[in-house]
Amino acid sequence: MNETMVCAVGNVATQPVYRELANGASARFRLAVTARYWDREKSAWTDGHTNFFTVWANRALATNVGASLSVGDPVIVQGRLKVRTEVREGQSWTSADIDAVAIGHDLSRGTSAFRRPNKEGDTTASPRPEPNWEPEPESRSLDVSQQQPEPAGVT
Repeated sequence: MNETMVCAVGNVATQPVYRELANGASARFRLAVTARYWDREKSAWTDGHTNFFTVWANRALATNVGASLSVGDPVIVQGRLKVRTEVREGQSWTSADIDAVAIGHDLSRGTSAFRRPNKEGDTTASPRPEPNWEPEPESRSLDVSQQQPEPAGVT
C-alpha cells in the first residue's frame, strides 16, 4: 500500500482532546508548523507561512499524548498524511490530517523527562532507584594501594 509518510516539526496549537472509545483510546490536537527563512535584506530570521495539521493518535500513543502534551509544546510528529476535501454549506474545505505513528518533544528546543506508564494490574513493579553518579566525600585519605580506578566519563 502506498502511503504518504511525513515528519512535521512544530508546536501544539490546541489542548489535546482525549477520548476513550469502544475500539480504544483516541486523542487529537492541532499542530502549527511555521517555515522560517533567512531574510538577507533584514539580516534576520523571518517567519513564513504557518500550516496547521490535525494530529490523530490512537491506543497507547493517545493515552501518552493526553498525559504528556500541552499547548505550546515543541513536538515532532511522524505519521501518515491524509488530505481531505469536503463541501460544507456550499463551500469547499480542505484539511490536512496526520495519523500519527510517533510523537515526541523536540529536544533541540528544550528538555523532557521520559517515564514509562505503569502496566495495569502490575503491582510488583517498583521504581528503580537512580544510580549515584557523584563520588562520596572521602572522610579519610586513602593510600595509593587502596584507591579504585575511576570509570571513564562519557561526554
